[in-house]
Amino acid sequence: MGIANPCCAHRGASGLAPENTMAAMKKALTFPFVEWIELDVQLSKDGVPVVMHDDTVNRTTDRKGRVADFTAAELASMDAGSWFSPEFRGEPVPTLEQVLELTAGKCRLNIELKTYGGRYPGIEAAVVGLLRRHDRIRNSVITSFDPLALRRVKEAERSIRTGLIIDAPPRRGSNRLARIGAAFLSIGWTRLTAERMASFRKAGLEVMAWTVDRKPGMRRIAAMGEDIIICTNYPDRFGELKAGRKFKWFGR
Repeated sequence: MGIANPCCAHRGASGLAPENTMAAMKKALTFPFVEWIELDVQLSKDGVPVVMHDDTVNRTTDRKGRVADFTAAELASMDAGSWFSPEFRGEPVPTLEQVLELTAGKCRLNIELKTYGGRYPGIEAAVVGLLRRHDRIRNSVITSFDPLALRRVKEAERSIRTGLIIDAPPRRGSNRLARIGAAFLSIGWTRLTAERMASFRKAGLEVMAWTVDRKPGMRRIAAMGEDIIICTNYPDRFGELKAGRKFKWFGR
């Protein structure tokens, strides 16, 4: 029997293509059951929201240095694909706006702000402004490990949903989220238990479990309830569980 949970592709389909690139986003969209894409956003030197997980480009591009020290055009000229496979040589670092254009009408977005202690002043307003311009306020959630960043998001746009990210046993759980106006919880999947999930439901929280890459873990989360969003680098594995069988995948 298959699983019925919503599926989120983590950094795009990042087990199948280089993370946080347009190739990974496009690959995620080849799976019709992917309802969400999670991605990470930082600010370039010229104040453009760009899609990158690390605060440096060292790990995933052919250059070295801090994301904040490059313009969006300079980031776009980098090779962000060869580290993953020669097949993706020349894949650039995308902007958030490019992802918004690609995914319009196709899926929801979980946009993680990679800011701590005010590292990127103005990132909250910049991201909210793009979501307004592309009419994506209603089908996106902005998440962060930083509660202060989530407060600033709410100050910029009261109607947008925000979510706290945690990777530890929750302390003060739902009360903490209520204080910052967040209705979404993104939690490391090994920290999620049936008891905790029951308390989150009682508080009216939407819950995403990350990052679940092996089928036994997916089954464990699904057994706690089909309302939990399963975030994975491998939507193909999720799809096999959903269908209850292995399948041939023809998307690039």
